[in-house]
Amino acid sequence: MKKYFVAFTLLTFAVACGSNNTEKKEEKPAEAAAAPAAAPANDLASNPDYEKGLALVAKSDCLTCHKVSEKLTGPAYKDVAAKYESTDENINMLVSKIIKGGQGVWGTIPMTPHPTLSEDDAKQMVKYILLLRNK
Repeated sequence: MKKYFVAFTLLTFAVACGSNNTEKKEEKPAEAAAAPAAAPANDLASNPDYEKGLALVAKSDCLTCHKVSEKLTGPAYKDVAAKYESTDENINMLVSKIIKGGQGVWGTIPMTPHPTLSEDDAKQMVKYILLLRNK
């Protein structure tokens, strides 16, 4: 009788464990199918302006005073993106502020000039920042 009880317990345990695996396998494809559908709507990483600008910002001293989502010494990049539309006029004005420095738009603390930064690199950084409006 003891052998039957042990065998029945093991069989019940095996069936219970096996049925949970089937349910998990059915859930995973549904989750995986949902993820790619949501990604393209907000996928900036494939944008070359985003990638190049992010790389330039990362290797510069910008993150000493700025963060993407919150104010530090200077404004958050998302706040800058919300304030300025991505027009040639705004891009050129922001490039000038990065290279020459500035003060007064975001408070009394002046932005340090970056005269050694090329205009092309500064433009790429501004394009990256303005793309954060979509994120």
